Order: sequence, then structure tokens, then C-alpha cells
Amino acid sequence: MPSKPAPIKKAAKKEPEKKEEKAPEPAPEPAPEPAPVEEAPAEAAPAEGEAPAEGEAPAEAPAPEPKPPTPPPPPKEPTSAPVDLFVEDKNDNSVTIIWSQPETIGDSGLDGYVIEVCKDGTEDWKAVNEDLQKSSRYVIKNQTTGDRLKIRVVAVNEGGRSPPVTLPEPVLVKEVADRPKIRLPRFLRQRYVAQVGEKVNLTIPFTGKPKPEVSWTKKGAALDPKRVNIRSTERDSILFIRSAERDDSGVYEMCLKVEGFEDKVSLTLQIVELPGPPASVKIVDTWGFNVALEWTAPKDSGNTEITGYTIQKADKKTGDWFTVLEHYHRLNATISDLIMGNTYKFRVFSENKVGMSESAAVTKEEAKILKTGIDYKPPEYKEHDFNEAPKFTTSLSDRATTVGYSTKLLCSVRGSPKPKIEWMKNQMIIGDDPKFRQICVQGICSLEIRKPGNFDGGVYSCRAKNDHGEAIISCKLDVKQPAIPDADKK
Repeated sequence: MPSKPAPIKKAAKKEPEKKEEKAPEPAPEPAPEPAPVEEAPAEAAPAEGEAPAEGEAPAEAPAPEPKPPTPPPPPKEPTSAPVDLFVEDKNDNSVTIIWSQPETIGDSGLDGYVIEVCKDGTEDWKAVNEDLQKSSRYVIKNQTTGDRLKIRVVAVNEGGRSPPVTLPEPVLVKEVADRPKIRLPRFLRQRYVAQVGEKVNLTIPFTGKPKPEVSWTKKGAALDPKRVNIRSTERDSILFIRSAERDDSGVYEMCLKVEGFEDKVSLTLQIVELPGPPASVKIVDTWGFNVALEWTAPKDSGNTEITGYTIQKADKKTGDWFTVLEHYHRLNATISDLIMGNTYKFRVFSENKVGMSESAAVTKEEAKILKTGIDYKPPEYKEHDFNEAPKFTTSLSDRATTVGYSTKLLCSVRGSPKPKIEWMKNQMIIGDDPKFRQICVQGICSLEIRKPGNFDGGVYSCRAKNDHGEAIISCKLDVKQPAIPDADKK
């Protein structure tokens, strides 16, 4: 039971706390008094502290203290002076300076720089840049050659101008003479080789101030502008040949002059092409399966050294060329492993660093590889004598025919030399009588009797005759009348 009244007492304590929070509300009523507004809460604070004197709660939640007045912003300050000012370059009408930014910049930052100059002996400083310079490098242009200028740089920000940094001595506006120096590329320190028809474009860099005077010569004479073009800038010179020829070969000299100083360099240009063929080639000896060749160097080497030769052979039967030696350095060679019984020709090509000659020198003679080691003796045969007197191999046969029906008489004969054939009727030579047709082919002899009549019967003979004799054969031809039935009845 004693635990129930505890929350009631706590609730009773909370009620005065709420009243204490509402009690300070009438405190700001004296605000219309001329006293500053900040002091009003300061007077009300003790009233709030005294009211809850009976309890301990006011000590735990004191009233907020008044804020002090905002101090005025600190004054803006300029940066420290720029540092490390010096001249980077100069010529006859300008000076280039560089510097480093100030060591101390501050909260106001850095807006840019003002560059000021004045002539030596005066204090009439004038700014040369209209707008603030953002970078730490500036070119002072449009100056008079020979003037001595004092130069200073000032950093600028919202706080104003910084102390200036000034060059320790006045600057003379004049090109700084620098000895000329040609920097010949490594690949041009030796002979430069190009082929006929190629472009030649060589760039030779150099240094020197003021702008050097560049001149080119070849063998002490000026270059031909129709063949060689020269283009020079402040930093290099270019030698350009659109289409190289062999006449462009030689030693070129480049000269660089700056006031009383000069520098020279030479470069060798070699224009090469394919070589010509060897002047001549000949067969020196032939033995066994080998042929010895000799030739002379070409008259035109292509404006470079000959690096070798290529030797080819061709069989007379086929005419096809085959390489037997290449990149060969001597002027004589022995060609081996040739085929027995064949006939060969040879040709030689020249070679240089560009390639092989377009034509070749060909041997005028031919090399025939003979069959050696065998002496063939053909056997001796007694020549056979084929001469003989005519002889009939097939005789004539007796025949019978009917009037008006053609017939043939056939026989065959041999003999050497070929015998002469004659046909006879009843011991009389027939000759060229058109009634008879005489043919003799390869020893076969025939006599055709065309439509024989009653008087064409008889004894027919064939005579064969040559230088060794003659032969004759005969047969009988009987010509009959055709059968007529009506004649029997009569």
C-alpha cells in the first residue's frame, strides 16, 4: 500500500515546474524603455532564479545567457611581394619575365598581377598589362631596341597592392646573341642512301640567336632551286627533293651564321638504283659433268657497290632457266652436276643493295656434256646385195570372156631395181592403146581389156625387164559370142 502515493507527490512537484516555465512571460513588458534590448533578459533572469527558491529544479535548468555583440570584420590585407623574378628571354622588341607567387597570400586570396616598367634613370612606372595577369609569366612587347628598362611585378587582391618585386638591374632590350649550333641527326652523320625516284626530306635542327642565317652549298656551289628546295625556320632547315636522281648524289654543306659566329656541317647523299648486267661472260672449260665460267664486272654498278652475282643455266632442249648460284661474290665459278648428253647455256645477273639487274649477260657458246668412259664400236656387217633379175611370183591364168564384157589379167613380179613392165598381144607390144588399161602397183600388175570384141582374143604376155635380166609369162584369152536362142531355130 505505501507505494501508491508516490506518483501523486511527483505530479504535485511537476505542476510548479509548468508554472515556472510560464512565469517569465510578463518579463519582456518593460521593453519600451530606452534601455537596450539585450539587458531585458538579463534582469528577468534573476527573477526566474528567485521564484523557485523553495525547490531544487531551477538549479538544473538555468536561463540562457545573452549573446555578445558581433565584432566588426578584420580589415583585408594585401599579399606579400611576389618572389623569384627574373628574365626568361628577350629579343630586339620584347622581354619575357617569369616569377613565383607570394609566400603569404592570406584570406583575401590573389586576383592577379600588375607588371610595371620604367626607363632607367626615371621613376615613371607604367603598367604594361590592361587586365590582371593570371599566370606567372608575361611577355613585355613593343619595346624599343636599345632601351634599358626597370621591371617590377605587384600582386593584387581585395586588400590592395602588394609590395613590388623588382629586377635587381635594368634590362637591355636587345636580342641575346647565342652561338649557332647545328644538331645533325644521328642517321645523317653517315652516308644517307635513297633510291632513284624516291622523295628526300631531311630536317636538320639548330639553335642560335638572333635568327641565324642559313645557307646550303654542294661542292662549293649554290644548289639548283629546280632540283632541291630549302625551307628554313628559326629552329630547323629542311632539304627536300621531290624525285631523286643520281645527279643529286654528293656532299651537301650547311652553314649557320649569327653575327660573327658560324657553324658548318656536311652530309653525304647517295642516290642508287639497280645495276647493269655483267660486261661479258664466257665458258672457259668443260670436263666431265662440270663447266667453268668467267665474267667481268658490270659497267654500271647503280652508284653503289656490287654485292654479288646470280648464275643460271638452261638446257637447250627445254630452254627453261634455273638458278644454280646466287649472292656469289667472285668473277668465276664452276657449275657441277650437269646431265650427260645435254647441251647448256648460262647467264649471269649483277646484284647490289637495291636488287638484281633487270637483264643478264648470256654465254655465246654452248657447253655439251659428252658421254665419257665408253668407247662404242659398232659391229661390221656385210652389206646385203638386194639386186636381182625380175621374177614373177604369180603367173597369168588363161581366161574366157564374152564379147562386150570387160575382163582383167593379173600377175605379180619382184626385182631390184624395179623392173619395167610391158604388155604384149600375140608378141606385139600393146603400148598406149586406149582399149587397154595397164596398172602396176607394188609389184601387182594388171591389164584390163575393155569390152572385148571378136578380134581381142589371143595370147597375152607380160614382160618384166631391169639391168639384171628379164622375165616373161603368157596366157590365152578366149572371147566367145553371146548365146542367141533365135539363131538355133533358124
